[in-house]
Amino acid sequence: MVGAGPNGLAAAGVLAGAGLDVLLLERREEVGGGLCSAELTLEGFRHDVCSAVHPMAVCSPFLRTLPLEDHGLEWVHPDVPLAHALGPGRSVLLHASLEETARGLGADGAAYRSLYVPLRERWEPLFEELLAPAHVPRHPFLLARFGVSAIRPARAFLRGRFRTPEARALVGGVAAHSVLPLEAPASAAVGLVLSLAAHVRGWPLPRGGAGRFAAALRSWVTSLGVEIETGRDVASLDELPPSRAVLLDLTPRQVVSLARPGGHLPPGYLRRLERYRYGAAAYKLDWALDGPIPWSDPETARAGTVHVGGTLDEMVASEAAPFRGEVSETPYLLLAQPTVCDPGRAPPGKHIAWAYCHVPNGFGGDLVERIEARIERFAPGFRDLVLARSVKGPPELEAMNPNLVGGDIGGGIQDLGQLFTRPVARVDPYSTPNARVFLCSSSTPPGGGVHGMCGYHAARSALRRVFGIRAADLSPPGEGPAG
Repeated sequence: MVGAGPNGLAAAGVLAGAGLDVLLLERREEVGGGLCSAELTLEGFRHDVCSAVHPMAVCSPFLRTLPLEDHGLEWVHPDVPLAHALGPGRSVLLHASLEETARGLGADGAAYRSLYVPLRERWEPLFEELLAPAHVPRHPFLLARFGVSAIRPARAFLRGRFRTPEARALVGGVAAHSVLPLEAPASAAVGLVLSLAAHVRGWPLPRGGAGRFAAALRSWVTSLGVEIETGRDVASLDELPPSRAVLLDLTPRQVVSLARPGGHLPPGYLRRLERYRYGAAAYKLDWALDGPIPWSDPETARAGTVHVGGTLDEMVASEAAPFRGEVSETPYLLLAQPTVCDPGRAPPGKHIAWAYCHVPNGFGGDLVERIEARIERFAPGFRDLVLARSVKGPPELEAMNPNLVGGDIGGGIQDLGQLFTRPVARVDPYSTPNARVFLCSSSTPPGGGVHGMCGYHAARSALRRVFGIRAADLSPPGEGPAG
């Protein structure tokens, strides 16, 4: 196996749990891919380099079954999962409690409850359906109920469903995690999924940082017998030791680079991989702060995640800009303030925070002033607290992790044209024309996010196709091979 991101680790665990010998190679000195932490600014300030808040991990049909707490993982929950900064001194909250969230939406409370209560009641089968490749649904009516709303553009859906700016902005800000224009079909889906996740499992953070999550995954897979070699930069599939199957936790661009020497994949398939589309990028700042962010609405300080977004129309304009090759003057920001619930990640009395906005793929400009001015509007005095900052635009993100092509943190755009056909249209999207080569990165279904399901499904495909092992023959997740 090549690549020890969350999907690579998940796949390795599934294969080892089936009784196979697994060698996992990783170019960096640490496993986890974007799931890592570091002192990016000052000594004693521990930041998450990429992913930080993990609603999909705790809702994942696979990851939530693993005994990761036995391997050192501890989840911490902020008082409020999410605050949306609607205007200076004015925010709206997404609580873990669906009912409390609805009460805060006033006239839209009933509409919010009627949307989410039926989904919350059957969230487990719903997530199993959604976090799988294209298939014949086991729960068709449940999936249809979700899909009739999810397939719509977020802007149109929210304007039709809600009357108040609070409800439209709250769910619209979550929909913007899709990294799609909010007027694009299916952009509502991510907003529905992630806000539902808050109401069933919360939006937790790993105590001590995302690197602790990766360390727990590493401990789990090694307990199953997986051998991991870090610092191994693989330039060609020819460099790999003999094996019956190879799984690649890589996006199409890296797969082409490794497979073309030696002709491991046919030219036609490689050309299809080369046509794979990457999406808008992230531009991220991390801060070491002299104190908590001074939000003008004190309620905002209760949240682990803050959307600095303004109204729905403001976010629509901001999220459309990258697809025109532009950056909004008032960008929608995804911001996290981990030390509101995990104070040990900074020295006593100090804090950390990060924020990113969406920019054109490969963007090379400087947005520090624009991002900090945007936060300052909702938190006057913020800039006075900045002790140090780390800046990572798309070029720096890709240099750190080649899977983040052009700064795309989702493994490729997830629009309707590429949602279920990633990376190319195949009955089994994890397989390739080479019977022993499989793909398991977020460029396969169900796409981006720390849920491990791309690796889980790819490993099951390899077990079935190469080793003749089917689901009924497997031990429960987290355990070794049966017998």
